[in-house]
Amino acid sequence: MKCLIVLSAMLFVTAAELYSSENDDLDIEAVVGDPDTLKVFLDCFIDKGTCNEQIADFKKDIPEAVVEGCAKCTAAQKHIFKRFLEVLKVKNPEGYQSFKQKYDAQDKYFATLETAIANA
Repeated sequence: MKCLIVLSAMLFVTAAELYSSENDDLDIEAVVGDPDTLKVFLDCFIDKGTCNEQIADFKKDIPEAVVEGCAKCTAAQKHIFKRFLEVLKVKNPEGYQSFKQKYDAQDKYFATLETAIANA
C-alpha cells in the first residue's frame, strides 16, 4: 500500500511539472502583428539571429515541447506557440518550414504538437 501511495505521489509531482511561467504574459499578437519582430523570434529559434533573454527562454523549451506535444506547457504557452506557428505558416511559409525542419526534421512530432495546441 505504501508503494502505491509513493508511486501516486511521484506521478502527481511529475504531471504537475510545467515550464516556467515567467514569460507567459508575452503579447503574442504584437509579436505576430509586426513582421520585423516575428522575424527576430524566428531567427533566434532557427539559429540565424541573436536571442534576447525573453526569446531565449522560450527557445530553450522548444525541442522538448515539440517532441512531447507541449505536455509541460502552461495554457498561455500553448496559446503563444499556437499563434506563432499559425501566423508563421501564413506570413512566412519558408520560415515555418525552417522551424519545422530544425525541431522535427523527420516529421514525427509536429502533427501531434499542433493537435495538442489547437484549442489553446
